[in-house]
Amino acid sequence: MSDIPHDRAGTFEEAVRRSQALRADFVRHPQRYRMLTGDRPTGPLHIGHYFGSLRNRVELQNLGLETFIVIADYQVLTDRDSVEAVPGNVTELVLDYLAVGLDPAGGHTHIFCHSHVPALNQLLIPFLTLVGMGELDRNPTVKEEIDAAGLTTVNAAMYTYPVHQAADILFCKGNVVPVGRDQLPHLELTRKIARRFNQRFCAGRPPVFPEPEALLSNAPKILGLDGSQKMSKSRNNAVMLRAGADETAALVKKAKTDADRQITYDPERRPEVGNLLLLASLCTGEEPAAIAARIGEGGSGALKKVVTDALNDGLAPIRAKRADLARHPDIVRETLRRGIAEANDVADRTLREARAAMNMGYGLD
Repeated sequence: MSDIPHDRAGTFEEAVRRSQALRADFVRHPQRYRMLTGDRPTGPLHIGHYFGSLRNRVELQNLGLETFIVIADYQVLTDRDSVEAVPGNVTELVLDYLAVGLDPAGGHTHIFCHSHVPALNQLLIPFLTLVGMGELDRNPTVKEEIDAAGLTTVNAAMYTYPVHQAADILFCKGNVVPVGRDQLPHLELTRKIARRFNQRFCAGRPPVFPEPEALLSNAPKILGLDGSQKMSKSRNNAVMLRAGADETAALVKKAKTDADRQITYDPERRPEVGNLLLLASLCTGEEPAAIAARIGEGGSGALKKVVTDALNDGLAPIRAKRADLARHPDIVRETLRRGIAEANDVADRTLREARAAMNMGYGLD
C-alpha cells in the first residue's frame, strides 16, 4: 500500500483529496496497487459506462495496475426472478470489456464471475459475523437499490449485498476501488470489515486484509438522451457501445433539447443541450463551450449532427473490434476460463490465510 495518509474524517472532501493522491501515486508506483471493479450482467454496456468507468479502467491497466473485474452474476439473484438472460449478458459484458481495450493477455487484468470462485463466497460467512443488522439496515445505497428495483419483498441477499461486495474486494486484497460518491457507504463498510477482521483475529500477527481506498471518478456526470436522468438501459435513454452508426444517429435525433436555436454550453440552465455538448467533447477532446460556439445559431439539428458524427467517429474502432470478437465465441470462453482460474488461485490463498487467522486450519491447509 502507498504512504498516503489515512485521515479518517470521512468527509467527501477528504475522499477527493485521497483520490487525487492515489492517482499521482499510480504513475510512480503502480505495483503497489490491486484494483477491484465490475458490473452486474444485466445487458450490454452503453456510452455512459464507457466514459464513466471503462475508459478509466483501461488507462489504469495501461499504467500497470493489477485489476480484478468481477462479473457479479450472483447479484442478479437479488432483484431478478429470471436468470435466463444471464449467459447472453455475460457474453455481452466480456465483448464490451475486450473491445474497449481491457487486455487479460497482458497479465494485469483478470475477468471472472462470482459464481465460479467458491473461496471468495466462503469469505461471506465470517464477514457477516463482523457486521450488525443495524449497519445493513441503515446503508443508504441498499435502500436506493431496493427503491430503484421497485421491490416490495426484499430477500436477505439484497441486505447482505454490501458484505458480499466486501468479499469481492478483499478476496484479492484489493486496496483501491473506483466508486461514485453514492457508493462510498458500501466501501466504508468494506473498510470496517477488513479492520474488524484484523483486530479480532490477527492480534500478534500480520493483518490479513488491507483497508481499501476509494478512487472517486473524475468523469463528469453523463445524462441519458432525455437530458434529465442518468443514462440507463432500463430507462431507454442510452446509446449502447455495440450500436451501429445508423442506430446511433436515430437515437441522437430523438434526444431532448430546447427551443433556443443559439447553442450555448450552460449545463445548469440548459442540461439537455449541455449533455449533448459534453458527449461530443468526450469523443473529440474539444471543450464543450468551443463546440457550442462553433455551432452557434445552427440549432438542435446542427448540434445533433455534431454529436452523432463525434460518437460514430470516436467509437468506430471499438465497434469494429467488438464485431470481430463476436465472430469468435471461443475468445469469450477463454477469457473467462483464464480469469476464473486466476481469481480462484488468489481466493484460495486468501481463504487459507483467513482460516489460519481464525484458528481453523487444523493442519489441513
